[in-house]
Formats: sequence, structure tokens, C-alpha cells
Amino acid sequence: MISSARYWSLFVLILLVYVAGLFVTLFENDSAQFAVMAMRMVQENDFLSLFKGPEEYLDKPHMHYWLAALAYKVFGIHDWAYRIPALLATLLGAYSTMGLGSLLYNKQVGKVAGLIFLTAQTIVLSNIDVRTDAVLTGFTILAIWQLAKYIKDASLPALLLGAFAAGIAFSTKGQIALLVIGIPVFFHLAYSGEWKRLFHWKVLLALLIFTLTISPMLYAYYQQFDLHPEKVIRGKANRSGIFFIFWEQSFERLSGEGVGKNSSDYFFFFHTFLWVFLPWTLIGLIAYYSQIKKLIKTHFRRNPKFELLTVGGIGVIFIIISFAQFKLPHYLNILIPLFSILAAAYLFALKRKQNTRALNIVLGLQYFVLSLVFIATALICFYVFEWATWLAYVPLFIAYAVVAYFIVKKEAPYLRIITITILASVLLNGVLNLHFYPELLKYQGGSNMAEIVEEKDIPVDRIHKISTRHTWALDFYNQNPVNISSIEQINQLQDIWIYANEEELTRLDEEGIYWDMEFEVDQFRITRLQGKFLNPETRPGILNKMYLLHKP
Repeated sequence: MISSARYWSLFVLILLVYVAGLFVTLFENDSAQFAVMAMRMVQENDFLSLFKGPEEYLDKPHMHYWLAALAYKVFGIHDWAYRIPALLATLLGAYSTMGLGSLLYNKQVGKVAGLIFLTAQTIVLSNIDVRTDAVLTGFTILAIWQLAKYIKDASLPALLLGAFAAGIAFSTKGQIALLVIGIPVFFHLAYSGEWKRLFHWKVLLALLIFTLTISPMLYAYYQQFDLHPEKVIRGKANRSGIFFIFWEQSFERLSGEGVGKNSSDYFFFFHTFLWVFLPWTLIGLIAYYSQIKKLIKTHFRRNPKFELLTVGGIGVIFIIISFAQFKLPHYLNILIPLFSILAAAYLFALKRKQNTRALNIVLGLQYFVLSLVFIATALICFYVFEWATWLAYVPLFIAYAVVAYFIVKKEAPYLRIITITILASVLLNGVLNLHFYPELLKYQGGSNMAEIVEEKDIPVDRIHKISTRHTWALDFYNQNPVNISSIEQINQLQDIWIYANEEELTRLDEEGIYWDMEFEVDQFRITRLQGKFLNPETRPGILNKMYLLHKP
């Protein structure tokens, strides 16, 4: 068993990694975009309308933006304030994962599952590159946990809390939330045989709570879209926001209509999973296979030692999202709590059965994963973004020494697996949050240009651009959107600043636009890393430039 001292020490290390990530500069595109959308709500005191730049935004519901706007109201408009709701939702997700693991198995499984959830790579990343998925994941697993609790003991408070959590999740990303909650709960009902829980007056009360929870989001959609059929959204008029969120949204995602297609690879999420669940990937895959094997062996007959909620939910959801024509890696975040519970239950089962041989094999696999982390962190610190002085390497060497200590320390395999795997995540993400991302973001033009704007005291309301190209990072850190102007308008304006890329700079010169001051910064799409960028020798050849020009 893992001691309380060890458990809380590991949790504090994990939490410190998350806190360090709060202060990383916002990434373009989505993270900075969503931060700007929430900022606009606060600045214009309009919490019913969503805008993506000059365009009305229909794609996602309001909850993520409302929570970010609330954080701005409390703490001010800062990048770390934008990330606070995501961090709180992630901690809620960890607590709920622990609760569901305890409900399905035991407290030890639940406690370890919570740590596994917090150290899964995609969950850590979702608190750096913050989108809607952190809030979605936290509330979906809370809903699953509470609804499973209701199925077990008919608890009315659990049912109502589950309905509320489902409403928040639905108000964050729409129908996918109900899918992710409903499928695991359906499998749990089917395996437990507690169908009578569905046909009870308490369920009607839960539906009322769910309706009341989503009503603010529905009202906002109604005000912005249903009352204005003349608005043209993505080439269509007469768009109903309420009809969209209840019907059209998921079909657009599956077909790629409206949002576009980016992948027809039906195996996209299979190979994506290999990194999103690091450093627990190998354990997660073995655990899933082991659980399926046990269920097949028992012909899926009801057995108090087994459960179908996790493997059933994972399998069906995996298949459904694999058919979507628009795919992104963070779509798997919603499955990480279920994989975490499976992985923790598998490790505990090996320990309970005293299967030393299997535990040692798993330990060997985790040593392999840890070796990859050592190599990755060394490459980052000694090659990709080399530190200027050797003194800066001291914390890294201390971290290496701590991990090495637990490698050689004589402990039970179960405890060593959990400890070194969590330390692998802490080591990797500590290096990423404290060194790699800050260095990487030196090549994000918008945020770096915002520093120049502040340093030179340039009026943010006098900055223009000649295209509709989004400038989210500059917009956020200036706390003012860049004005969109045509060449003709630029010609008529005086004492303004023009934010332009290299092509636009050439065009301005050809149009006879004169400027008397010029600032430039490097620009690279940092969320699309490639080998030539990571190689310091080839990096300068693939960098672009962004310019800020003063037209007198």
C-alpha cells in the first residue's frame, strides 16, 4: 500500500507542476482565442453573446467562457486567471476519478487513479493550452461518478449532483458531454441489472435540475441567434442556437460540415493515445486488454469483482469519435479518467494476487518509459534550448538524482511502479513548464510584440492590420483587439501602427505606404512543431517575421 506521506508528497509535486504552468504565456490559436473571447465578454459587459473576432460564434456553448470571464472579474485579465477554472476543474476531475475508482473497486484503487489522471500527459497539457476540455472532463467524470453512485444505492443527492454536473458539461461542449456520460452509465446499468433506477420519480427531479442548469446557456443562444434569423452564420441564415446545440452540433463534427475536415484516418485516436496517456500508456493498454479478457472469460455474467463501466464506455466512445471527420488529440481527454481507473485497478489486482512476475515486467516497461523521459529532458535542456549557464542545470541534476534514488531504493514493485511513473511525469512536465515552453514562446510573434507595445508605450487602440488574419496573442496581451483596416483606410489615417507579416510588409511598400519606425519579432506556429525548428542549426531558416510599423 502507498503511505499517506508518500501519497501527499507526490500530490504536492504534481500540484507544483500545475501551478508553474499557470504562468506560461498563452498559446495561439485556440487557447489565446478563447481567452480573448472571454475577455470581450468582460470588457463589453455582454455575457450572452459569443464572438470570434468580428464573427458571431456558434460552434461551442458558453460555460467555458463564462468561467474564464468570472476569473477575470475576480483576479483581473491575466493569462494565469484564464487558466484557473481549468485547474479547478482538473482537480475536481481527479477527485471524481478517485471517487468513481473507490466506488467501482476500493479506496486504494481510487487514490492511485486520481494520481494517474493528474499525471496523464494530455491532462497536464490541457492546463497549459487551455481549451474547453478541462472543464468538460472534470464535470463529465463527476456526473458519471454520481450517477453510478445513484445506481448503487439510490442516493437522491448523488442523482441531483450528477444531473447538475451533466448540465455544466453540456453547457461547456454540447452533445458530446451527454454521450460521454450516458454510454458508461448505460453499461453500468446493463452490467449491474439495476434498470429499476431509471423508472423512479427521482429521475424526473434530476431532469428538472439538468434543465435548470442548461437554461442560462439556452437563453444566451436564444438571445444571440434565435431572435435574429437575419444573421448569416457559416453561410446560412435562420440559424437557431437552441436547435444547433441539441441537434446540429455533433453531426457537423462527425461529418466535418461547417467546422471542416482535418482527418479521415479512422485509426487517428489509436496512435494518438500512445502519447496522450504517457507515462501510463503501456499500463493502460495492458489493463484494458486484461479487463476485456476477464469479462469474455466470464461471458459478461454479473460478477461483483468486475465492472463494465470503464471498458464499455472507452470502447464505444473510441469507435464513435474515430468516425468524426474533424479530430484533435484532446478529444481523448474525456476518456482519461476511465483509463486511469482501469490502470489503477490492474496494478492493485497484481499486488493483491502477489503476482511478482507480472509486476516486475510492468516495472521494466516503466523503466523504459522513464529512460525516454530522461532522454527527452536532456535533449530539451542540452540541445533544443540550451541553458546559458551551468548553474541553471543544478535543479535538473537534483531532479535526476531524486528519480535515481527511487530507482535503486529497495521497495515493493507496486510502490516503485507508481512512484517512478509519477516522478517521470513531474520531471518531464516540470522541464516543459519551467524551461521548454518559456523558450518556445519566444518565437510566438503576437505575445512578444505585445511586450514591445507595452515597453514603448504604444497606444493599443491605434494598432491596425490589413487582413482578417487572427492575432489572438497580441489582442489578449494588449487587452484590445487589433483594428482591421483596408489599404485605402490606412492611407487616410495618420499616427497609427500597422501589424504585418512579411508578405503584408511587401504589399504596404508596393502601395507606397511610408513608415518611420519599425519593430520586428520572430514568428513560428509553435503548436505545430517540426524537426527543423527543434534543431538549433536549422531553426533560423524556417522562422518568419512579424512587424510593427509606425505610419506618421
